[in-house]
Amino acid sequence: MRVGYDSRPAADLRGIGRYAGCLLEALRPVAAEHDATLVETARSRHVDVFHSPWIDGAPLRPGGVPIVVTLHDLVPLKRRNEYLRTGLRFQLHYLAVRRATRVIVPTHAVAEDVTRLLRLPEERVHVIGEAAAPVMYPRSEEAVTALRERLGLPERYLLWVGGLEHPDPRKRVGMLARTPRALPLVLAGPVGAWARELPDVQLTGPLSDDDLAALYTGAHALIFPSDEEGFGLPPVEALACGTPVVACDVPALRETLDGRATLVDPSDLRALVAAAEAAERPAPAPLTRTWDDVARETWPVYEAAMSSSPDRR
Repeated sequence: MRVGYDSRPAADLRGIGRYAGCLLEALRPVAAEHDATLVETARSRHVDVFHSPWIDGAPLRPGGVPIVVTLHDLVPLKRRNEYLRTGLRFQLHYLAVRRATRVIVPTHAVAEDVTRLLRLPEERVHVIGEAAAPVMYPRSEEAVTALRERLGLPERYLLWVGGLEHPDPRKRVGMLARTPRALPLVLAGPVGAWARELPDVQLTGPLSDDDLAALYTGAHALIFPSDEEGFGLPPVEALACGTPVVACDVPALRETLDGRATLVDPSDLRALVAAAEAAERPAPAPLTRTWDDVARETWPVYEAAMSSSPDRR
C-alpha cells in the first residue's frame, strides 16, 4: 500500500506544524511494519490512500483515491462573523472535507461539531487525540537561566504560546494583554505587526523547540485565554514540561486536559489571570499519550478508507 501524506504544513511553527511533523515521523515505522510505503506528496496521485493533515490540503477532486483529512476545529464555520475575510476560502475547504472518505478530529467536541455542522455520518469521523512532542520535557535550571538571560526575561512570568502573525478573535490575546495582572506576560511565537502594539507584554518571536521547552519549564504558569479550541496543544506541552496550566473552561480543553488544569469561566479574564498567578507547583502529571500512539491509531483509518471507498469496492 502506498500512503500519500501532505507534509507541507510540517514547516508551520504553530500547532498544525507540530501535528503534521510529529505524526509524519511516527508514521514511518508503522508503515514499515505494514510493509507499506509512506510518500510525501501534495497530490492524491499514484497512491492508494491520501492523508491531508490540514484542511488547506484537502483535495476537492479526489480522483478516485480514498481521502483522509484531519480537521482540527470548525471555528470559522461556527463564528462566521469573525472570519469574513477568509469565509469563502473555508467554504471550499469544508466542501472538500465533506467529500473525504474519512475525517480525523482531535476531540469528541470537534466530532460533535463535524456531525452537526458538516452533517457527516458518525462512522466517517474518527477521534484521535494528539500528544506532546518528544522534545517537550522539563529542562534543567541551567538551561532555563541561560534562556532567561538571553531573552531578557524576568524570573517569574506568565506564558502564552501560539501564532501572533494575525489577530485571532478566539485566542483573545489582546484582551489578555489589557487585563490587569501582577506578573509579567510573555508571548511566544511568530509575530505580526499588530502584536508589537500590544501593551505591557514581552514578545519572544519564533523559538527553537529546545528554547520553547525551556521557556515552558521556567514559566510560573501557562495562561490560555481561548474561548474556542479544537484540542489545545500548548497546555499539553506545558504539562509535559512540568508547568501548571490555567485555561478557559471550554469543551475541547475540558476533554483534553481531563482534570490536569485549572479551568475558569471564559467570561472572566480577571479570574483567569488571578488563577494563573496563584498557580503552584508541582504541576499535575502530563498526558501519557505519545505520537507513537497517535500514529498507531491513525493507520487503521487509512485501512478503513481503503475498504470503504466506492472505487476500491
